[in-house]
Amino acid sequence: MKNKNSIRKLESVIELVVLALVYYYVWRHFIFDKTYFWPMLGRGKYVLMGIYFILSLVIIHLCEGFKYGILKIADVLFSQCIALFIVNVVTYLQLCLMANVMIPAGPMACLTLVDFVIAGVFVYIFFAIYNKYSKASNLLMVYGVKESVGLKLKMDTRADSYNIKKLISIDEGIDTVISELQNFDGVVISDVGAKQRNDLLKYCYMHDIETYITPKISDVIIAGGESIHQFDTPLTMINTTGLTPEQEFVKRFFDIVLCAIAAVVLSPLMLIIAIAIKLEDHGPVFYKQKRVTKDGKIFEILKFRSMVEDAEQRPATDDDDRITKVGHVIRATRVDELPQIFNILKGDMSIVGPRPERTEHVEKYTEAIPEFEFRSKVKGGLTGFAQIYGKYNTSAYDKIKLDLMYIENYSFLLDLKLVLMTIRIVFKKESTEGFDKVATAEEILASLENSRSEESDNE
Repeated sequence: MKNKNSIRKLESVIELVVLALVYYYVWRHFIFDKTYFWPMLGRGKYVLMGIYFILSLVIIHLCEGFKYGILKIADVLFSQCIALFIVNVVTYLQLCLMANVMIPAGPMACLTLVDFVIAGVFVYIFFAIYNKYSKASNLLMVYGVKESVGLKLKMDTRADSYNIKKLISIDEGIDTVISELQNFDGVVISDVGAKQRNDLLKYCYMHDIETYITPKISDVIIAGGESIHQFDTPLTMINTTGLTPEQEFVKRFFDIVLCAIAAVVLSPLMLIIAIAIKLEDHGPVFYKQKRVTKDGKIFEILKFRSMVEDAEQRPATDDDDRITKVGHVIRATRVDELPQIFNILKGDMSIVGPRPERTEHVEKYTEAIPEFEFRSKVKGGLTGFAQIYGKYNTSAYDKIKLDLMYIENYSFLLDLKLVLMTIRIVFKKESTEGFDKVATAEEILASLENSRSEESDNE
């Protein structure tokens, strides 16, 4: 794993150097004008290349564009294209500021297209190298409750990285598990009780065994704590109040500035959508629904109406004929959520945060999982950790953990990263990641037993 990470970093640096050199070539031969940029022809050119290198590094990293072999090739390529477009827009504005005049945009537009090609070539090569030389780890999965073996189905979708060869219950005893570990490269610890999990984790740590573990909600909360070193005993302070006043101020400022810009830029699109909805059936443009946000406050969320007016009184069908023609389009492109910009400007929501749920859903989820209430420590968001890293069928319990990871690790850079990643998610079809066919825990365990029996017969 360490070698893989080192190779990814080396690959990233090689790509960034090439991008910086291409940028310098375009600047020198197609943008350079003695009137504006003569002082930069000396050592200043290294400053220009350095700024472009750093800007590309930060934006591509925030978009998760360097995760060769971790994400799918299409996701990495799309992330890099989004990042390079942003980098070149910022660079163009930087050059205009330096020249104190709006320089021709043609060369930068051509550079962007060339960068897309370069990104495609490097991503293809790096993935080819990864696929040729990387070897999936043979793993033992140790589970607590049977339902937790569903994780195997998810990990099976990435057979290039993980190969779970055997499942064993922790009820068979820690000594049995440790004995089995000798035959595998690593272990996946899924929903195991605290004491047994700690014993197993310490053993793996001591013996350099590759270990994957599903965190519990308490683990997520502790991970977001602040280390205190005032004494010779390590101490961790848990923030139980959500965001600090300073963080809330920065977050609110970010929300207002970004949404104000978005409202202006997207106003023509929203006007076209509103007219289309009105022309189709002459009904209301907006759909309002009560949702729950920070501290249990109830507000009315805004959406462009995508269904007929009396949709809630009509039963859903397989093809759901309640959805209007315009509704099919705005749902597919996810622009039905755009009016929530005004919810954010009003202060009921934030751009990033746990997705606000309907009041009846909050009551139901909280009754089943009391920790669901933890999400209310911050405002509901237009996008969030669970929307980006979750799937259509992600369990409510896992969504809570994802939302808590955001709350406990909040930073302005994290918000910026999630906004950039949302652009990729908008264009990505919802996935169930291997769960198109639902399998029970018993079926998964039985399937693995059959596979082992067949291997024994073949031997």
